[in-house]
Amino acid sequence: MRVVSGIQPTGSLHLGNYLGAIRNWVSMQDEVEGECLFFLADLHALSMPHDPAALRAGTLEMTAALVACGIDPARSILFNQAQVPAHPELQWLLNGTARMGWLNRMTQFKDKSGKNREGASVALFTYPVLQAADVLLYQATHVPVGEDQKQHLELARDIAQKFNNDFASEDAPVFTLPEPYIPPEAARIMSLRDGSAKMSKSDPSDMSRINLSDDPDTVMKKVKKAKTDPEPLPSDAEGLAGRPEALNLVSIYAAVARRDVGSVLSEYGGQGFGAFKPALGELLIETLGPISERFTELLRDREALDAILATGAAKAREMAAPTLAETYRALGLLRG
Repeated sequence: MRVVSGIQPTGSLHLGNYLGAIRNWVSMQDEVEGECLFFLADLHALSMPHDPAALRAGTLEMTAALVACGIDPARSILFNQAQVPAHPELQWLLNGTARMGWLNRMTQFKDKSGKNREGASVALFTYPVLQAADVLLYQATHVPVGEDQKQHLELARDIAQKFNNDFASEDAPVFTLPEPYIPPEAARIMSLRDGSAKMSKSDPSDMSRINLSDDPDTVMKKVKKAKTDPEPLPSDAEGLAGRPEALNLVSIYAAVARRDVGSVLSEYGGQGFGAFKPALGELLIETLGPISERFTELLRDREALDAILATGAAKAREMAAPTLAETYRALGLLRG
């Protein structure tokens, strides 16, 4: 089994990232019988307007955050794309196989380009091909996916299948078709200001999210100011229907405590948010405190962060080389 997953180093990691993806990455280090590759998708950041200095800083901050959360560079391969040129190299080779119609159907391009599709960058249109290269390059067997990434994994499989059909024999395919890896728990955390919207680092309001770098006072302040309704908590999950903000806060408590929603409501049902919010704040502070402290400590050691990325990239380049060479060979391209 070989698991590959990436995250863009733009903005700070928040609670939604941690509970929805990173905590599961940490668990995979123990659960997966094989290899885990986790990368910072800095090349993907070029698909949207960006500040070069902020991208450099964000890459280091994200590295520190991942390690602080529990990603162990000794057990997993942790690197940034830019140090492994095989990623964009394979993307170009796969551009001949990907089809315009496939990319036109990608919903994220439509969402991110908005009404100005003609003004969007070519990178934004073709970055799903880079995403395919990211996983096909390492012969990934499994890719962790949420609802918003299923379409991208399907595209990667389509590209791999067509390439194998066009340029390889049935008994010796060039690419492995990756399967979705559905984590045992993948919490969907919503905004503290709008229970119908996902918690996001792109939200202009910092009060909408809990950043992993927030100090205890800030965490408690954000929880206490989180949007709610005037009704007390129900005694069972059915009572949260039509109450998105209440459901979100209870779901956050359940996810952090590794309990189900019903169990949380059996303890807090009938109580108002005046009692529940401080309890949630304390639980978050207890859980995120050690992560925040480790994150701050790592950020002070630029040399150690550079070494982590360099070591991981060297391993990734070595692992990627055979697939890239075989792709060139299958396409009939001569290399020195």
